[in-house]
Amino acid sequence: MSLRRPAGWTILRYVALVALCLVWVYPFLWLVSASLKSPLEVFSKGLNLLPDVPVWENYARAWGQAGFSRYMLNTFFVTIGTVVVVVFHTALSGYVLGRHDFVGRKVIIGILGATLVVPAGLTVIPIVDLTSALGLLNGHWGIILALAGSGQSAAILLYAGYFRGLPRELEEAAFMDGAGFLRIFFYIMLPLAGPVTATVTVLTFLAAWNAFLIPLVFTFGTPELRTLPVGMLAFVGTNETDWSGMAAAATISLLPVIVFFFFVQRYFVEGIAGAVKA
Repeated sequence: MSLRRPAGWTILRYVALVALCLVWVYPFLWLVSASLKSPLEVFSKGLNLLPDVPVWENYARAWGQAGFSRYMLNTFFVTIGTVVVVVFHTALSGYVLGRHDFVGRKVIIGILGATLVVPAGLTVIPIVDLTSALGLLNGHWGIILALAGSGQSAAILLYAGYFRGLPRELEEAAFMDGAGFLRIFFYIMLPLAGPVTATVTVLTFLAAWNAFLIPLVFTFGTPELRTLPVGMLAFVGTNETDWSGMAAAATISLLPVIVFFFFVQRYFVEGIAGAVKA
């Protein structure tokens, strides 16, 4: 015998979910609304979302005069490069830690786990010094390596846990067929780690796209290399801030992320489920 909840309880639950959704979505709606208002209207309208007359020139000013067309290309290049480097080195590191037993393995895993609580700001100075020594400080590759080489312990541990749960017979059969270390990794293990790869790709994309501190430090002397988050500083003046232009720029920078997550959300959910299950 099944127990059915009263219809009133179901309606109340849906009303509560809709109210929570509106509270969650409202700041984004206000951002879009502010991007279509004049600077004075942003404050005079308060929480009202409807502008008197939409000011589309805010988007033209952000895209052209503030240089966000170039910042968009910079951000795409930095983000895609970071994702590729992170997936490659974290998957390879996780494969070694998860599938091979060697002296000091548990110590390395413990160190990786400990770095999860280290604030990102503490690592900026050594990262800048290392990048400067490599001659990559004033360039996109310096930003990519700085973003990809720091704070990736969680991805490495995810891959290590996933690879450790795969049967050993896969490697033994490939080894008997003459496959070497790299061939086993690229042709057998990495394709099987699709769920973790999807999770790491989405999280790295979002982190790299929204990164501010490292791109800010690396582009002090080269404004043309700025990414979208750093480019927001163009709207902050000495005596005033162009809030409507900043809102338009923020909306522009959010659109690719929303589109990207719309298409990959299914893979992201499957990746999280697969990673946890493994």
